[in-house]
Amino acid sequence: AELRAACARALEGVDRILFEAGCGHGHWLTSYAEQNPGQCCIGIDLIAQRIRKGQDKCAKRGLTNLHFIKAELGEFLEVLPERIRFDLTVLLFPDPWPKARHHRRRMVQPALLDALAERTESGGLFCFRSDDHPYYEWTLEHLQAHPEWEIDPAAQWPHEMETYFQSLMDSYHSVIARRV
Repeated sequence: AELRAACARALEGVDRILFEAGCGHGHWLTSYAEQNPGQCCIGIDLIAQRIRKGQDKCAKRGLTNLHFIKAELGEFLEVLPERIRFDLTVLLFPDPWPKARHHRRRMVQPALLDALAERTESGGLFCFRSDDHPYYEWTLEHLQAHPEWEIDPAAQWPHEMETYFQSLMDSYHSVIARRV
């Protein structure tokens, strides 16, 4: 009930959002929201301290188009008002769960791609970035196998801003898929 209420407050009068799952401390999303004041941006993370840091950044900058919500991905998608559509979904450096027995915990799964496709109109984007090459390959395979997503090699990353996690990386891999 608390999550549903938080979503309702953040999304009052809104039909379209940029959605970041696993937003960390909110560096990237805050920067994006500052540059795109007309876009409602929602970031979720499981860790309360990360959400607080994101909310502090948002408050400090007086951003009314940016909201950070503590939520688990599946639960968030479940309680999100039906009318909400994703212009763009971003996954930046999600936990790669490198051991084969943990792959079921990876965020990129057919069920997630289905759920995002349901909420994304034709032309909407899914942007994924990881420093873990096997997870990047996994994501490519899942996107290529999904009938409603098409990898767009010409698409530009929506906003470049080095995140804390990105600053720790030697290199990373990005893929952008467009909703068919």
